Amino acid sequence: MRFMIIIKASQDSEAGVMPSTELLTAMGNYNEELAKAGILLAGEGLHPSSKGARVRFSGDNRSVIDGPFAETKELIAGYWLWQVKSKEEAIEWVKRCPNPMPGTEAEIEIRQVFEAADFGEEFTPELREQEERAFGPGKKC
Repeated sequence: MRFMIIIKASQDSEAGVMPSTELLTAMGNYNEELAKAGILLAGEGLHPSSKGARVRFSGDNRSVIDGPFAETKELIAGYWLWQVKSKEEAIEWVKRCPNPMPGTEAEIEIRQVFEAADFGEEFTPELREQEERAFGPGKKC
């Protein structure tokens, strides 16, 4: 099972405050532990929302909204993509994570990633072939 581990933003991360050497070291050690356990597929930190944009869809219309975005607690500061056996295993790994926002409360969200089998019969062989063409053999969207 794949899970996206979502690190929620804080006022500091949204202000562009960079992590300390101590936090970077702790996170580097944690990432090495994840990699050695064979569960780390990807992971990155994200720039503040002030450097981002959103595209809002309304029927056929599209509108662009430039950051920053108001609700810090709803924003993402970074993520990991993990391959684990269960949600419970993901929770246990997250509990071992260094606090990503030292000196303040932090929150990490755990969300399972859809697999092709989750879509049932609606995900036809033709759609599977299309996904493989778009993402490459063995890759998922």
